[in-house]
Amino acid sequence: MAFSGAVVLADLDDYITPSQACVKPVENTGTNSANNTQIRLDDTGGYYEVGHDGVEQKLEKASITLNDCLACSGCITSAESVLVTMQSQHELYKVLEANGMAQAENRPQDHRTIIISISPQSRASIASKYHLTPLQTHKRLLHFFTKLGCHHTFDTSFSRDFSLLESAKEFVRRYRKHDSQKGGVLPMLASACPGWICYAEKTHDYILPHIDSTKSPQQVMGSLVKDYFGGHLGVTPDKIYHVAVMPCYDKKLEASRQDFYNDVYSTRDVDCVITTGEVEKMFSEQGVRITECPESEIPSLFTKAVTSPLDGSAILTGTEGSSSGGYLSYIFRYAAWELFGVPLTLEDIELGQNGVQLRPGRNTDFKEIILNVPDRGPVLKFAASYGFRNIQNLVRKYKTPAGGRVRQRNGGAGAQSEYHFVEVMACPSGCINGGGQLKPDDVAGQEGGPASRGFLAKAEEAYRSVAASGGVQFPEANPAIRTLYEEWLGGEDTPKAKEMLHTKYHAVEKNLSSGLTVKW
Repeated sequence: MAFSGAVVLADLDDYITPSQACVKPVENTGTNSANNTQIRLDDTGGYYEVGHDGVEQKLEKASITLNDCLACSGCITSAESVLVTMQSQHELYKVLEANGMAQAENRPQDHRTIIISISPQSRASIASKYHLTPLQTHKRLLHFFTKLGCHHTFDTSFSRDFSLLESAKEFVRRYRKHDSQKGGVLPMLASACPGWICYAEKTHDYILPHIDSTKSPQQVMGSLVKDYFGGHLGVTPDKIYHVAVMPCYDKKLEASRQDFYNDVYSTRDVDCVITTGEVEKMFSEQGVRITECPESEIPSLFTKAVTSPLDGSAILTGTEGSSSGGYLSYIFRYAAWELFGVPLTLEDIELGQNGVQLRPGRNTDFKEIILNVPDRGPVLKFAASYGFRNIQNLVRKYKTPAGGRVRQRNGGAGAQSEYHFVEVMACPSGCINGGGQLKPDDVAGQEGGPASRGFLAKAEEAYRSVAASGGVQFPEANPAIRTLYEEWLGGEDTPKAKEMLHTKYHAVEKNLSSGLTVKW
C-alpha cells in the first residue's frame, strides 16, 4: 500500500519524522556477522553484497510497511490503519451485494443509494495511461460504475468550486484583519491535502491557526451528497453510501476524521475512498477493458460541465492553475481584485505581466508569485510548496519561540513571514503524483514503483487538456453553485454555510517513546 510522500520510503530526504529518522527494526537471524562482506553500487543504482569469496548477491530495496510506520507514531496510528483497511473496492462490493440481496428479498428499507465521486486527478491518470481523453474516461467510468449497480456518478471538480470560493473569501477576511492589526493570522496555508494536515496536527500544532478552515473538495462533496442531495431523494444520510475516487491513500484518513462523522445517523460524509489504482484493479476483477468500455452521457448534476454548441452534449470544463486544484492561482486573482481593484487574467498569472512577478524556487516543487501595485510595491506574495523537503523549510519559519509567543510582524497578528498564502501539498509534483495514482506497467517492482517524469507529464497534460477543450469556468460563474448557496445554505455567509463548508483542526498528543524501544 503506497501512501503519500509522508510514509513512502522512496526519497529519504523528502520526509523527516518529528523526533527521529525512519527506522525499521531488523530481525536478528542468528547468522555469523563476522563475515568479511562489502556493498557495491552499480551504475543503475542497484546494491550488491560482495562476500569474502567474491560472490555477489543483489540486495532488495528497503521497504517500509504500514505496520513498520506504527513504531514511531509519526505518520499514522494503529486506529487510523484500521480505518484505512476498512476502505477499499471490496467494501463497495459488499454494499452492492447487500443491495442485491435486499432487492431479492423485498427489503427496500435496507437498500442504500450508492454514489461515486470522481476526482479530476484520478480521471487524468486513467486517461493518460490508457490513451483516452478525460471526457472519454469520465463517460466510461460512468458506464462502468452504473453497470456495477451504482446509482449516481459525480465530479469533485464541481465541489471544488465551493472550496475555491470559500478559501478565497477566507483569505481576504484574514488579510484585511491582519492589515488593520485586528487579528487575521497570516500566511494562510492551503487545507486540501490530508497528508499535510495529518503531518501538521501531529508534529507542528503551532501552525494549525494558519491553515485554511475550508473543507477539501472531497469533503464538500460529502456534505453536498449526504445533506442536500439526500434531502432531495427523501432518504436519511445513512441510506446513502458515498464513495470517492481519489489520487492518494491519505484521503482515506481524511474521510475517517471524526469531524466528518454524523453522530445522529452513525455515518460518515464519505463512507469509502478508493484510489485510482484500486479502480484499475476493479477493471481487472470485473473483466473490463477501459479502452473498450462503452460510454454513457454525462448528466449535468454535480458535474463541472457545459453544453456543447455543436451537438448539445456535455463537455467537461477545467479549473485554472495547478493540477492540485489551482488554489494559488484563483485566490491570487480573487485577492488582487477584492483588495486592490487589480483585474488579472489567466495570462497575467501564467506569463507574469500586469504587475505579476513570477519567481522560480530553489527546486521545481517550490515557486513564488508576487503582485506589485504602483506606488505601493509588492502587496501580495504567494508561494507553492510541494513535498516534505519544502514543507519542512516552510513550517520552520513559524516556529514558536521559547517564550511561547508567535513572532509579530509590523505589530500585526500572525507569524513573521514573507508570504501571505502558500499552496501546500505533501507529494512532490502535487496531487497528480499522489500515492494512489496509476503507475506505468514497466516500472521496477511493478505496483508501487516510482512513476517517471515523462509518465507524470502525460497525466499533467491530460489534466490540463480539460481546460483547453472545454474552457475554464470560474467558480463564481458556475450558476449551479450560486443556486446551491441560496437553496442549500441560505446564503454565502450563513451558519449552515460555515457548518457544511468549513472544518477545524486538532493538535494530536505526541507519543515521545522511541520507535527503537518497540518489541517486534
